[in-house]
Amino acid sequence: MKFRPVVVVLLGLAFAGDLGGVTAQESQDTSRPRVPVVGRSVVATTFGIVAASQPLAARAGVQILERGGNAIDAAIAANATIGLMEPTGNGLGGDLFIIYYEAKSGTVYGLNSSGWAPTGLTTDFLAAKGHKTMPQRGIYSVTVPGVAAGWDAMRTRFGTKPFSELLAPAIYYAENGFPLSETIAAGWGRSEKMLSAHPNSAHTYLIDGKRAPKAGEVFRNPDLAGSLRLIAEKGRDGYYKGKTAEAILAISREQGGTFTAADLGEFQPEWVTPIKTSYRGWNVYEIGPQTQGISALMMLNLMEPYPMADYGFHSTDALHVMIEAKKLAYADMLRYIGDPRFSRNPVDALLSKPRALDRAKLIDKAKAACQVEPAKLPGITDAQGNDTIYMSAIDKDGNIVSLIQSNYSGFGSGLVPPGAGFMLQNRGGLFSLEKSQPNTLAPHKRPLHTIIPAFMEKGEQRIGFGIMGGWNQGQAHAQFVANIADYGMTIQQALEAGRFTKGSFEGCDVQIESLVPETTRAELKARGHDLRVVQPRSGSFGYGQAVMSGPGGVHFGASEPRHDGAAMPQAPPVFEAVARRP
Repeated sequence: MKFRPVVVVLLGLAFAGDLGGVTAQESQDTSRPRVPVVGRSVVATTFGIVAASQPLAARAGVQILERGGNAIDAAIAANATIGLMEPTGNGLGGDLFIIYYEAKSGTVYGLNSSGWAPTGLTTDFLAAKGHKTMPQRGIYSVTVPGVAAGWDAMRTRFGTKPFSELLAPAIYYAENGFPLSETIAAGWGRSEKMLSAHPNSAHTYLIDGKRAPKAGEVFRNPDLAGSLRLIAEKGRDGYYKGKTAEAILAISREQGGTFTAADLGEFQPEWVTPIKTSYRGWNVYEIGPQTQGISALMMLNLMEPYPMADYGFHSTDALHVMIEAKKLAYADMLRYIGDPRFSRNPVDALLSKPRALDRAKLIDKAKAACQVEPAKLPGITDAQGNDTIYMSAIDKDGNIVSLIQSNYSGFGSGLVPPGAGFMLQNRGGLFSLEKSQPNTLAPHKRPLHTIIPAFMEKGEQRIGFGIMGGWNQGQAHAQFVANIADYGMTIQQALEAGRFTKGSFEGCDVQIESLVPETTRAELKARGHDLRVVQPRSGSFGYGQAVMSGPGGVHFGASEPRHDGAAMPQAPPVFEAVARRP
């Protein structure tokens, strides 16, 4: 197969006043797929940027930058604020992963702050309770929340500001309130029945304990402010010991759970080396097992032998190869990936280029494969979802944080510890109860994780990016990378471009956005793809943010229109400079 050199216009044209894309006249030509006309431009500055799914949260992170904080500090502040404002997807009861690029050393770090199953939660215990598959809600779906420990690890190693400053914006909004966006209010309303099922969740998340807040209505969460204050005062011990820990143990006892004080107090996040592959000259990084990050890298390896740029953006051949590569990559991920402390994960073998070349030969260019071996792993349910948040931050020095955080499914387990102001995650629902699998439930084991931050670099260009959304994430990451590496898009274009997603692990069903040309969709159907066309901005496709550094100290930010997000630049110290003038 031949390769064609791809000129990446992402930065090269930026300094000539052009960030790529197509003209209005070109957009009228519907005879072939083209790079999308963006709805908004990239944000550009020589200072820092925070890109987050809630503008007020992005602003909270920027406030920290303007007070002298770095990207790590800004990410903690923004994440804490999103946890309050978007409890439909994340919060203080969830898990967290980051990829951090340290500019001065050029080193890429990873942090896995995902929690483990409690000591007494075993396959035999659940079998005795009558469970044949993992519960998806309730106390048996709860794993130890990792986010507070993750913040503590981030701040201790790389941060510059105290928690009292970093958590101040979130505490302020929790006490004084914030108005809900339409998107968040809609998701909140869909969870009203679940939130009504327990008095703690009704007290915390329903107005007068009866109804979900509406768009534009001011919502307050004083209990969460109290939990955040404990972290501000005591760091991680303010969460995993004392009042908050006791509240978690109380709801566990009430619900017949198995959590102990040691399950909480002994938990520690883990600094890890991200896994990586190369694609068209870019190094692409993901968090390794037990996350699905390897699926994105395997997809890229499977796509690389094919001349994607020659095929063209949103062409039938390009999308067919991507969809088939997704099936192969996810099948291998489900067979081999689990918590590396409990099972062997053959990462090097799975990311081998020769192996990928052989595996890519299984792609039939003329026909969709409706069954790919290995088969679906027992215990894993089909999932797309929009129940996670992703954000990224870059500071004036070029340090980059790529951060993702989640409850797993919507509001999580449905259980709020008394007086704590946050929902416990239901991440344990991803375990399998079938024994001798990489992802089989075991005490102090971490389940296979859907949430993944990402990072890519080539020359002087470095991008922190992520697209949330259940099992959609790995395939969305691969599409984002291809948009840049194969089609020369800006980071804003790469996020806005129409996507496909396949939430199931077998069959030929694929969801595809109507942004993909009708002629391409018809040709994909002719190859056997069972397409469901979805209008843009559906939660099934997730949503993302990105920040980027380039030559000359210029930084870029992007946030796509599928959600409420914003890429917000740091203001330069204009007034301080004026005040210093003689």
